[in-house]
Amino acid sequence: MDIRAAIKAVTSHADLDTDQMISVMRELMSGQSTDAQNAAFLVGLQMKGVKASEILGGATVMRELATKVQIVDHLHLVDTCGTGGSGSNKFNVSTASAIVAACAGAKVAKHGNRGATSKSGSADVLEKAGVNLTLSAEDVAATIEQVGIGFMFAPAHHSAMRHVITARKEIGVRTVFNLLGPLTNPAGAPNQVIGVFDASWIPSLLEVLKELGSSHVLIVAAEDGLDEISIAATSTVGELRDGKVSVYSVEPTDFGIERYADYSMLQIGSAEESLVMLKDALGNRNQAAADIVALNAGAAIYAANLTDDLAAGVVKAQSILQSGEALDKLEQLVELSQLLKK
Repeated sequence: MDIRAAIKAVTSHADLDTDQMISVMRELMSGQSTDAQNAAFLVGLQMKGVKASEILGGATVMRELATKVQIVDHLHLVDTCGTGGSGSNKFNVSTASAIVAACAGAKVAKHGNRGATSKSGSADVLEKAGVNLTLSAEDVAATIEQVGIGFMFAPAHHSAMRHVITARKEIGVRTVFNLLGPLTNPAGAPNQVIGVFDASWIPSLLEVLKELGSSHVLIVAAEDGLDEISIAATSTVGELRDGKVSVYSVEPTDFGIERYADYSMLQIGSAEESLVMLKDALGNRNQAAADIVALNAGAAIYAANLTDDLAAGVVKAQSILQSGEALDKLEQLVELSQLLKK
């Protein structure tokens, strides 16, 4: 199927099967289609409603074209990249959670980008902390092996995305690429915590990740709109573990954490503010920030197969935050990334 046929199909509300989506995505990602065609297809697909077969096809092509990070042992390899798009402007919870999970013994292949709909993306806050974003794939692998965490800056690993960036910017709406980012980890992390902006996406994404061969995944969305396990609302968790899927709800009080009235105290206005709050969370100096990091780092620790259940993961995360070692882990990442730069 070529791009013209694909535009005709999606604007007629016809779903694409996986092979058709693979064909179209290869055309988009190789620069064979025009910006106008790319925009028409992406908007048509969004208005029709993206289906699991289309997400699977898109993720297959993006994985195929990615610059890979080679990690030998995948047992405890985990990512905490979410979809973004919640519009909550909170500090970078998933980035802080990744650092805590590394302290627990996980190998964290953190995939991320600059903020698009938020004041600070993972790349923005890590850059402010001093992390070098321009490492080669080999050097990222070295940081994962030596420090327990490495950051994979999405544009450096998905160079084919340059062919669709103009269309995405000009149309200014959420597209299938918001869903594809977390499904295309360059290190092939089989274990993940993925925050999504809408719980309705959980069944489709679990179906796709099962098809892609993921091992242990938690997909989370909160009723207050956060793409995290929230401290201020019930959160839905979709879990894929060893081929079996389950969906359940959690409350902060399930883990002995106070339920807050809202999450306004977690909001920031810039990457600089996000870094301050991230460090305060890692140093256990801001209770609300530390609490949300404990919940989500606990999920990452559990997804990385380091505890038997989510509750034990949260307890482990709280212990790490109280010890102060997470701040040291961030500094280790900064120092090694700068050393490798030279």
